[in-house]
Amino acid sequence: MINNVVLVGRLTRDPELRKTQSGTSVLSFTCAVNRRFQSQEQTADFINCVAWNQTADFLSRYATKGALVSVEGRIQTRNYEDKTGSRVYVTEVVAEQVQLLESRAEAERRQSTGGGQGMNQYDNQPSFYESNDSVNVEEEFGGPTLDISSDDLPF
Repeated sequence: MINNVVLVGRLTRDPELRKTQSGTSVLSFTCAVNRRFQSQEQTADFINCVAWNQTADFLSRYATKGALVSVEGRIQTRNYEDKTGSRVYVTEVVAEQVQLLESRAEAERRQSTGGGQGMNQYDNQPSFYESNDSVNVEEEFGGPTLDISSDDLPF
């Protein structure tokens, strides 16, 4: 049996690090992921995720709202009783590995332009894959420039 999830999307808010009573780092975040249809209409799914330990520390230190991330993990379901006595069911992705998919310069440029990616109709969440900006790889990494648009991606 396989329980494996791979997401590529943007963080919907700045991550906030919390600690358990035993001092373990835990970070809850939401990843907005585009879903495309044949009609080219875009819809976003907002996937709740949780990261633990070093992954949580890494995200709290380097990721901000709108950051393009790759999340690898597994789906987990759990339930609990809230303050009113109602049973609450939660489905989330437990992030085992998270990678930031944009350069530091690109992230700073996005932040300095007030989000840079624009906003969409889904609860004022950032829209993705709309930017035609390409990272200058020669400046950033010392190699030739490679321009990849969202149409070139298999997902």
